[in-house]
Amino acid sequence: MRIALVAACVYALAAPVALADSGPPRQGVTHARTGAALYAANCASCHGPTGEGVPKPFTGAGGIRGQGPSLRGVGAIAADLYLRTGYMPLEDPRQQPTRSRVLFSEGELQSLIRFVASLGSGPPIPTPHPENGSLATGQKLFVDHCAGCHQIVAEGGYVTGARVPPLEDATDRQIAEAVRVGPYLMPHFSTKQISDAQLDSLIAYVSYAKHPQDVGGWSLGHLGPWPEGLVAWLLAAAALVALCVVIGRRLPS
Repeated sequence: MRIALVAACVYALAAPVALADSGPPRQGVTHARTGAALYAANCASCHGPTGEGVPKPFTGAGGIRGQGPSLRGVGAIAADLYLRTGYMPLEDPRQQPTRSRVLFSEGELQSLIRFVASLGSGPPIPTPHPENGSLATGQKLFVDHCAGCHQIVAEGGYVTGARVPPLEDATDRQIAEAVRVGPYLMPHFSTKQISDAQLDSLIAYVSYAKHPQDVGGWSLGHLGPWPEGLVAWLLAAAALVALCVVIGRRLPS
């Protein structure tokens, strides 16, 4: 195993280097032919050469300060979520993963995901079927488990120590993966808490929330109750001022 990892590292160093040319500054080696080489170049500094994790900070290759959790047993589901959203690799493990440009090609993604999955037995990539779900059931599930952080219209927000991302760019599979994995500070939900059938309904509601029917008229950006309350107060204040003006004009001097 050690010989294979050393060979992978040597190959990764000899592979062509392509740094990100847009988006947030990042460091990474792409266009390697094997998942092991991609892992050695982009992941090992934080997660360890064999996916064992790095419990204490240290300065690794390229000056990257590494400290990451173990990847043994996370399965293909976690690797697929973090890599396809651009959450990983990070320049600094202390920063919050944020959706950004994906560094790898489709073939490289598949190779790297397979390699991470091989580090231990873990869940596979899910295949949700939101077309079989219930919109009403999904809305109730979202209100009960998600709206407290993501807002009822899935526009995201802020919680203590983290930014909650909007879900407008999340695919059906990424939503299913996030529910099961629980990225960053988000809790994960097992099939006992949210069954696969319920998950289909939840995804159906999130898809609806991206382009909801504005039956009431003015959508106000689908930002939730605070702009509605603000507009209500502004309209009430304007009406009160107008009433005062009318009353003032009618009073005898």
